[in-house]
Amino acid sequence: MPEAAAKVLTFEIERDGDTAVVKCHGRLVAGTTEEVYQEVKHLLPQLKAVVIDLADLTYVDSMGLGALVRLYAAARQTGCDFQLLHLGKQLRNLLKMTNLLSVFGQTEDHGINIA
Repeated sequence: MPEAAAKVLTFEIERDGDTAVVKCHGRLVAGTTEEVYQEVKHLLPQLKAVVIDLADLTYVDSMGLGALVRLYAAARQTGCDFQLLHLGKQLRNLLKMTNLLSVFGQTEDHGINIA
């Protein structure tokens, strides 16, 4: 199963000083979320900002959404700024349905277009 999960989601973390950009590719779904969550959470105390770039993400399920919410909460606890970049239509609709779009609304405040 881990081999199949690896094909579903890939990600890379690019660090620039105290900022990290996490570029996700594929599907953020059950069975794929824990690795990205643990990798990013481990970095949070060292960072001032984390940007999750979702431009190449094709699908997010409830577990994927949960991982994003958990990262958001962990970032807030460490005083790290957390931003979602390039929300696709499916994720934006999921955030609207779960009333979480306003939680991630700070992305608009940073000039990031989520429409």
